[in-house]
Amino acid sequence: MTLGIAAVLLGGLTLASCASGLHSSGEAELRLRETAKLIDQVKIFGRTLNIEPTEALARTAGNGRTLSMLWLWMQRVGTIALHAPLDVRLAIGFYNERESLNLEQVYQVDGYSVYYREGNEFADSRSVATFGFAAEPTVRRVMVVLHEDLHGDGNFALPWETEEAIVTPLGSLAAVEFFRHKGDAATLEHALNSLAEERQLSRELNELAQIADRLLKSAAPEEANTAIFALMSKFPTYEHQFRRQTRRQHAPTTLEAKLSHDLAYYRYFDRIAALSEMAPDLKTLIEDLKRVPNNASHAVVDEFLTSLEIKYRAAAM
Repeated sequence: MTLGIAAVLLGGLTLASCASGLHSSGEAELRLRETAKLIDQVKIFGRTLNIEPTEALARTAGNGRTLSMLWLWMQRVGTIALHAPLDVRLAIGFYNERESLNLEQVYQVDGYSVYYREGNEFADSRSVATFGFAAEPTVRRVMVVLHEDLHGDGNFALPWETEEAIVTPLGSLAAVEFFRHKGDAATLEHALNSLAEERQLSRELNELAQIADRLLKSAAPEEANTAIFALMSKFPTYEHQFRRQTRRQHAPTTLEAKLSHDLAYYRYFDRIAALSEMAPDLKTLIEDLKRVPNNASHAVVDEFLTSLEIKYRAAAM
């Protein structure tokens, strides 16, 4: 496939002066050590939910080189990945902390909408806990560790879109259970609020995606995009995330790719969260979801989730 990439400027691949100061800070070093202990606790707890731990984030930045990723998602202009996989996914690794890069933007990819994201948290043994990760809120750190462990082949080995759509809600649900298990009422409340927000985002995204798909099929891409952006204010939770995550990108050229990317993560979020309220416990739900057929299409996953709803309702009668 030939992609007419006119220009991609990824400037400033230099260490920021603030990063070196952060790394020499005793407070930052202490936070990193505390994060390492937290990660160990989370991985041990994950086993109680039938989540096999992996080596992802098992080491800290002080014990190895930091591999980060630049991910790019591309979707043909005028389409979204509502019924089929996203068109193009790319991952570029670099041995620097994500916080050290000053990326500009993707200027033009002929015929494609493009969304990109940087990160050093991914399901691979080369992913280490960085100083930046240690500075994140506790709820997010716990969610990320569980999310990446769930990606391990001992847990799920599904096509990307299917696996992300299952792993994302399970990571958030497992984080809630972790804080409930610890008896940490204050952080549990934050985790529950985060879960509720993600469920609302999932509902709004799925509704907006259906509307966007119809608009893109009935109008020219530029006209449809204008209409979709005009509608976003009716979906405030999703709009907030969209605006925040595309802040440094050219929003009009990200639209189809960003919607497609977000569907991969949040398509089933609210539905799986609802299943967790019907299942005997989260461990049972995770065991059942591990039976999703390999290479399952969205239609097959929909049918599988419906079968679990019927099963749990019958068991509760």
